[in-house]
Amino acid sequence: MRRRHLLSGMLAALSLAGRRAVAAETGVDVLLVLAVDVSLSISAERFALERRGYAEAFSDPRVLRAIAEGKRGRIAVALFDWAGPGEQQIAVDWMVIATAADATAFAGRLAAVPRPFYGRTAIGSAIGFAAMLLDRSPYAAERMVIDISGDGTGNAGRSIAEARDSALASGITINGIVIVTDPGGMPGYLREHTNPPNGLAAYYRETVIGGEGAFVMTAEGFEAFGRALIAKLVREIS
Repeated sequence: MRRRHLLSGMLAALSLAGRRAVAAETGVDVLLVLAVDVSLSISAERFALERRGYAEAFSDPRVLRAIAEGKRGRIAVALFDWAGPGEQQIAVDWMVIATAADATAFAGRLAAVPRPFYGRTAIGSAIGFAAMLLDRSPYAAERMVIDISGDGTGNAGRSIAEARDSALASGITINGIVIVTDPGGMPGYLREHTNPPNGLAAYYRETVIGGEGAFVMTAEGFEAFGRALIAKLVREIS
């Protein structure tokens, strides 16, 4: 009997040690999904600026410092492109970023992926896809964040409110980075799409974001996107 108890104790200790080893290997400070708008309103030139902003952001010293100062000193990131309903494609699947070398690897993977879509703007569908990515992440964290970029209002796909509320019920925070563009010279339908009443940032605050500490960051044009993204990542990671 005593031998049986000793054996049970040893097995329990080994099981606990195994769980701790798995937690140490898969645990990160935050699970971050980057949802990148590549809808029709984003020209090829603007797409290139957007891509460069994401590729360079994680190599910025401020972002790397924010990662290093976390409890575990690393985060897990996935990035996908989105446009209309059914138009979501993973560009960089889940990977850990902890060092400058990791950031360089992320940039290399992203640079190799061409633009997949030119469709409409299905924000709700993008949120649903991002939540699915978080659910199947091989890593674990106390914080789960969807970081959704966009230069216009939702005009297709799943209800934004439904997708947002479902994500919030799962403990996910949704933040936004809006790209404000000059409406001059735009056709009427595009002007209304990119410059809604009260502004795009207000639209995102009222319609898109939610969860603990949720916020919207504004980039005044695509040229300023990289700077705004760095500030946003530092705030999300810290």
